[in-house]
Amino acid sequence: MAHFPAPFELNTGENAKAEIGVFGGSGFYSFIENAETLRIETPYGATSDDITLGTVGGKRVAFLPRHGKSHTIAPHNINYRANVWAMKSLGVHTVISPCAAGSLQKEVEPGHIVICDQYVDRTHSRKDTFFEGPMITHVSAAVPFDEQTRQWAIEAGHEAGLTIRETGTVVVIQGPRFSTKSESQWFRSQGWEVINMTQYPEVHLVKEMNMHSVNIAMITDYDSGVDGIPPVSHGEVIAVFNKNLENLKTMLYKLIEKIPAGRDTPQNLPDIR
Repeated sequence: MAHFPAPFELNTGENAKAEIGVFGGSGFYSFIENAETLRIETPYGATSDDITLGTVGGKRVAFLPRHGKSHTIAPHNINYRANVWAMKSLGVHTVISPCAAGSLQKEVEPGHIVICDQYVDRTHSRKDTFFEGPMITHVSAAVPFDEQTRQWAIEAGHEAGLTIRETGTVVVIQGPRFSTKSESQWFRSQGWEVINMTQYPEVHLVKEMNMHSVNIAMITDYDSGVDGIPPVSHGEVIAVFNKNLENLKTMLYKLIEKIPAGRDTPQNLPDIR
């Protein structure tokens, strides 16, 4: 089991604990019942915003908007380590990461949901590990997302009436700009299906903290290199995302219901080299 580089004391009191964490956008606040906010100090600085704690499907859930409540933090400036550390400090064992994403393949259409099972990191200069020394630990990223949680997400998506793609690779770009056509065509030629700006290092940091993770990618647009499709605009992304938000919230609710209370945390054995 990996040893965490920063000691942390779990918050005490029922109202300052959670089992499930959700990183997402401001549109998700409304599905949390009896919500209250909490600010957590971390060894890595400030989180993107206050954490909202409440109940969903009978379980304690912590919600944090990764870009801030007003979407003021660009993808490359998100303090991913602080966000993930804060979730762990609350006792979270499973992290759900819904995100808006682009499609790299024509058959992956806007409005579809992809439950990604792999990622490709094309970011740079992001703080992407808790293990900076003096102890150095190499945690495997071979299977980045938890398979059991992925299966629950697939079931929840079908039950919510969404078009679900059960596997997919998300290529994570630095942002905040979109891809050039040449970049997009290269990604597409590799057979990757999804493009996004936030899944890395978020998912790997969750793994380093021995929590289960699952990605839920809502496809909002086609990327610029998909043949015959006009380049994406930010306005189009927001419009498609908002149109499908209620269905996505229904899916999240059903997924949270499926995750058992008191679930064990994974034992990510470090690869010491």
